[in-house]
Order: sequence, then structure tokens, then C-alpha cells
Amino acid sequence: MSILRTVLEDIPVPQVVRIRQKFDAAKLDHPAEVLKQELQKPGAIDQIKPGQSVAVAVGSRGVANIALFTKTTIDAIKQAGGEPFIVPCMGSHGGATAEGQKEVLHHLGVTEEAMGAPIRSSMEVIQLDQLPNGLPVYVDRIASEADAIVVINRVKPHTAFRGRIESGIMKMIAIGLGKQKGAEACHQLGFKYMAENVPAMAKIMIDKLPILFGVALVENAYDETCLVEVLPAAQIEEREMELLEMAKARLPKILFGQIDVLVIDYIGKNISGDGMDPNVTGRYPTPYAHGGPDVSKMVVLDLTPETKGNANGVGTADFTTQRLVDKMDKAATFVNGLTSTVCAPTKITTYLDNDYYAVKAAVKTCNILDYTKCRLVRIQDTLHLGEIEISVNLLEEARQHPDIEVLTEPYDLPFDSEGNLV
Repeated sequence: MSILRTVLEDIPVPQVVRIRQKFDAAKLDHPAEVLKQELQKPGAIDQIKPGQSVAVAVGSRGVANIALFTKTTIDAIKQAGGEPFIVPCMGSHGGATAEGQKEVLHHLGVTEEAMGAPIRSSMEVIQLDQLPNGLPVYVDRIASEADAIVVINRVKPHTAFRGRIESGIMKMIAIGLGKQKGAEACHQLGFKYMAENVPAMAKIMIDKLPILFGVALVENAYDETCLVEVLPAAQIEEREMELLEMAKARLPKILFGQIDVLVIDYIGKNISGDGMDPNVTGRYPTPYAHGGPDVSKMVVLDLTPETKGNANGVGTADFTTQRLVDKMDKAATFVNGLTSTVCAPTKITTYLDNDYYAVKAAVKTCNILDYTKCRLVRIQDTLHLGEIEISVNLLEEARQHPDIEVLTEPYDLPFDSEGNLV
């Protein structure tokens, strides 16, 4: 037996119960129909002229119905006589390669066959301008040569800074359309200034590029579309500020303020830019954002298939598994840190043989006197918080919460013969 197993062997893993957290579940029953109507309002599809080439910018984030929204937008462009094509709009994601970014879209269901439009993926950029502080403003060369540009993205709180504009259409323009070079430039002075630099870059790009409109999406706490709005270019900044407040109010969360051990089954770039959303975990990669629970120790167990080995975010956890480390594409992970200038999330944290010992390590180090009293929470990922598991030490608190329903009797966490959770 290894020294690590010897040290952890007698550490108890608490029993758990499954609970249901209740959030505002309002959603759009037919989101594509809403988008079709939005696209017909003044300042949207009516700006497209027959024969125009139209770049449709699509990103890499976990956006509900992204393939459906992309197809609906492309179909409307075609009906107006435009000639749409898709541009991957994701900064340095996909390993910062043209083929990698096309593959990210493929995993999201955004393929040439399904969308009925070509995907033109390139990391080549041109410099449009520069900010007064000297930062260059870049744009995807292929998109810049189109007659018109349309951007699709979800509006939500950012994971590393706070501002009037955070993650949404403006960020998609500044960083996504800027590709790796644009993302690198926007991050160069650090997240301390992102709240200024993102909208400043986006405004220059809106002024100098044929950006017609943005398709802005807001989701509820269950990862479902609850709002779709088409924002003509001149309205993007002002309306996005309002949509951000709506998105913040609908953010899913863990309904416990203090947690000794948080176990997260999966992280990945399709879940969050940070692998897991710090707005949910309370663990931020920078000092310029805040909120969420007080978590003593955090464990991440595995990577989503969609993240293609990009383990960005693992460094903000305290423990992980050999399985996750084996799946890491280190180059794809490390390029995130090199691009964003925030390298702590791309570090390989302390890793154990399997889930069983990773959880035990977190219990041992969570700084409580009696390990049997550990307040443990287990979630699938930070997008899915409707049903989660909590240790029996949180049971009484759960029963008293009006938005929590206890679903089961206590049971042992189910580890398989390899020591991994099932």
C-alpha cells in the first residue's frame, strides 16, 4: 500500500442523501419560434441584401440549443437572399488551431451538414485598430471580409471579473472574433482591466466591421433558454447590461453557504471557460470577482468528453484524480493560461489514484476536528444543480430550506471496484 493510501485509509466518507434544489424554472417552450420572430424585427434580417456573404459567429460555451439557434439564423439569412457561412468565435479554445475550433463546433452539433452552411475556420487575424492604452484590436480575417457579421451568444456573469458588461455579445466580439491573438491582447493587462477593455474593443469592432446584430440568449438555472433577443448593433451594449442583470438573477447555485468538501464529477470548457463556473463554486481564478459558497476543499474527478482534454480549471481545485490527469491535453490546457495570463487554473493540482482517495483527501484536509461531521456536497457539474447529493450533516439544514426537497434516505457513496464513483 502506498504512503498516500496509508495516510487516508481511516478517513471516513460520510453518507449522503439526494436532494432537489428548486429554482425559477420559467423557460421558452419553443425558443426557435421566438428567434424567428425576433429576426423579423427592424434592424435584423431586413439589413441583409441578396447575394451578401454573412459570417455567423458561433462560440464554444455550453449554450442550450446552440445548434438550433444557429440553424434558425442561417435559414433566415438564406431566405433573405444572403449567403451564410459559420466562423468559430472562441478566442484560443480548441487548442488555438483552426481544425481544433471546427471540431469544437462539431461536438456542439454545429456541423456543415446539419447547418446547411460551410464552416470557415482560421486563426489568421488582421489588426483593426488599437485602444488608447496601446492594446491592439484584432479580428478574424475571414469574418472581416464578409459583407455582414452576425454574433450568437449567451449573456451571463463572467467567471473572473465584474463590470457592466461581462460575458455575452460584446465579449464574443472582442475576444471570440479576435481569435487567439485578440484574446491574448484583451487579457494582456490582466482581468483587473477587463471590464474596461472588453467593451472598448467591442465598440471599435462594431464601428469598423459590418456587424449587423447579435442573437442574445439568457438561460434559467436549469440550463434552459428563457429569453431570446435579437439586438441590432447600435443597441447591443445598452441592452446587454440589462440582460446581464437578468442572467445573474437566474444563475443556479448551491443553497448552502458553507461547505467543507465540494465534489464535482466533471469539468470542461463546454461547462465553463474555467472548467467549472466559479460563480457556483465560490472559487475564482482572480481577485476581481466574488460570490458563491465558502468551500474549504474542492475535488474534481473527471473531464467531459467535449472538452477534448482541456483541463483548464483543475488548478483551482484542491484535489483531482489520476484519471483526469491522464486525459489532459496539456498543450491545450496550458495555452489557456498563456492566453488569459491567469495560469493558476491550468496547474495540475494534487492527484490521487481514484475518486475514493481523492474524496478522502479532501475530507482529511477540510480543517474540521471531527471528520464524521463533514459537510459534503457532490454535483455532476456546475451547469446541473437541480438534483445534487449532500452529506447527512447537511440534512437538517436542507429540511428547513423552503427551496430544497429531500428525495432519499441516507446511503453510502457508490464506489465501483476501481474506486471510482458511479
